[in-house]
Amino acid sequence: MYSLTQYTEFFTCYLKAELIHKEPKNLFEPISYMLSLGGKRTRPVLTLIASEIFDCNYQSALPAAVAVEVFHNSTLIHDDIIDDDPIRRGKPTVHQKWNTNAAILSGDAMIILTYQYLEQYQPSIAIALIKVINKMALEICEGQTLDVDFESRHDVTVAEYLKMIQYKTAVLIASSLKMGAVIAKASEKNCELIYDFGLNIGMAFQLQDDYLDIFGDTPTFGRRIGGDIIANKKTFLYLKSLELSAPAQKTQLQSLYDLRLVDNTEKIKKVTQLFVMSGVEKATQEAVAGYTLKAFDILNKLKIRENKKALLKEIGTNLMIRKV
Repeated sequence: MYSLTQYTEFFTCYLKAELIHKEPKNLFEPISYMLSLGGKRTRPVLTLIASEIFDCNYQSALPAAVAVEVFHNSTLIHDDIIDDDPIRRGKPTVHQKWNTNAAILSGDAMIILTYQYLEQYQPSIAIALIKVINKMALEICEGQTLDVDFESRHDVTVAEYLKMIQYKTAVLIASSLKMGAVIAKASEKNCELIYDFGLNIGMAFQLQDDYLDIFGDTPTFGRRIGGDIIANKKTFLYLKSLELSAPAQKTQLQSLYDLRLVDNTEKIKKVTQLFVMSGVEKATQEAVAGYTLKAFDILNKLKIRENKKALLKEIGTNLMIRKV
């Protein structure tokens, strides 16, 4: 096994060689741009690590890792259009840099490229990987739809929100790990255990993302702070604050979320103050820790060497305390 940094370097070098430079430029340049924006490459690196966890050389998992990264970035392009986000990883989003039509088409092309990378595997493995991708892709669409639907609802519960982020975010992390296990021809039980580990890590990841949207900082986080507030997204922080707040603060918070303003500076400030008053900072961090510890409990059921478990625990810990 290598270090987390080494796996990231292996993947980054491979991805760089895979970037497409051909016509039409308005289709392929946005793809290369999006894939070049960086990030921690968490999901494809998980695919590489999972393959070696089950005694397969990581190089065999590189095409699947690229497939994971390409698919993930296709969803980000489409998410940024839906949310009208101007910044992604500190740079202009694709629809801002080009236009909405180019972003939609490039995102669609990336989904097709995802399957092309999986064509490199022998048929039985390719079919198994496609099944993982298809299940994941449909659930992500379900999660994204729930996310959009929540914006116009006033009765969303914390439980509903957790289901939404499981589909929208956690299944991609879980599937990334399972794909590595499939390539390594791990047992069905081990494939499911590593998937469940990833699902809980993914839940912690998204809750930390919600937290950083309010309590992070733009240079480090790579996105504008308060984006969820501007979009009136009913995140864990908002929904949990409603549960924890006194009636007057709850009414004020709901009223602020009914506003759509040109300048949201004051709105972000007031909502953040209400979040702090409710104690949701602590509640969110406790939820992040809870999912992470549950993931570690699942990890203990895997019959793998301790150094391999230690690497997976390092990943989980890093996601729990991350600032970006």
